[in-house]
Amino acid sequence: MRIAASLLAAILFIYHNEVSGYFNYYVVTLQAVKKIMKKKNILKGVLFVGIGASIYGMLATFVKMAYHDGFTTSEVTTAQFVMGLVGLLFLNFMQTITSKQKLSSPSAKEVRMLMIAGTSLGCTSLFYYIAVQYINVSIAIVLLMQSVWFSVVVESIIAKKLPNARKVVSVIIVLVGTILATNLINMDIELDWHGVFWGLMAAASYTMTMFTSNTLATHLPVFRKSIIMLSGGAIVIFGFLFFAQIGPMYFDGLKSLYLNFTENTEHIHSFNYSIFWTYGFVLALFGTIVPPILFNVGFPNAGLGLGSIVSSLELPVSVTMAFVLLGEKVLLVQWGGIILILFAIVLMNLPAKKELKTIEVA
Repeated sequence: MRIAASLLAAILFIYHNEVSGYFNYYVVTLQAVKKIMKKKNILKGVLFVGIGASIYGMLATFVKMAYHDGFTTSEVTTAQFVMGLVGLLFLNFMQTITSKQKLSSPSAKEVRMLMIAGTSLGCTSLFYYIAVQYINVSIAIVLLMQSVWFSVVVESIIAKKLPNARKVVSVIIVLVGTILATNLINMDIELDWHGVFWGLMAAASYTMTMFTSNTLATHLPVFRKSIIMLSGGAIVIFGFLFFAQIGPMYFDGLKSLYLNFTENTEHIHSFNYSIFWTYGFVLALFGTIVPPILFNVGFPNAGLGLGSIVSSLELPVSVTMAFVLLGEKVLLVQWGGIILILFAIVLMNLPAKKELKTIEVA
């Protein structure tokens, strides 16, 4: 009896070890697969964000080319927003009829809030394109990137606490990089203050767009949310079109008001509809359709920190495009400033040691 019991115990012990071994092997294999899948998702996210940023970086060059062909800021922005809305409406329609699940709809309050937030989207395009009229694309994109430290200031105001040392150092590096990238150290350089002003206004507006788009109605599908925000931006664009181009043709009072801001009356003429089939499609595709879609797909996989680092590709791509297609002169010292700004963005978004330990444990 004792022999049988001992034999049974031995068999159970061996069986237990075998099962435990297989179970442990399964767990280790599953963890390895999860790690591989996670890396693939991160890589996919980085790829989407990188492509989106690169495409968006090309936009200002096409705007400058449109200016060279005689189109106005009003015509460029109107074409971009109108065709962007048409494209997003089509994509939203296709998503609605093909989706197996019922898509979320916004409340009346969310529509109002998103449209108000969308006005900053319209202001960003408008201010940035006005800046490009006065200064080179390579300078305008550097001014737009001041949103890096603008966001730190806004974040500190909202949180009611001072930024940490690393963010302060990053802001200082951005400012030093900006001085080099705009070639302000060269006393012979002449920057049109109009371009600098509108470039900084674009950065401020872009900062507000980033904060509002990441906090409002996050449950909505990307196309629906983009349509509402773009509609809010379109109100700003159409208002500018009426004030700066169409209105002064028919109303003397409006023309007098217009002349208080500028003496340039070349932009006061009927709308040139050829902008829609010459540059409209490219501007809408590169400015209001493709980048937002790629960012919305890429950022959740790449993570906000890594995504922000990769999205800074917009800066060198924009400068390179201006150098290649527009023949803008970019000095070595300016490239040095651009590298400093990129370094500051990386420094600001790298995870802290505690966060790295948490990631490793997970």
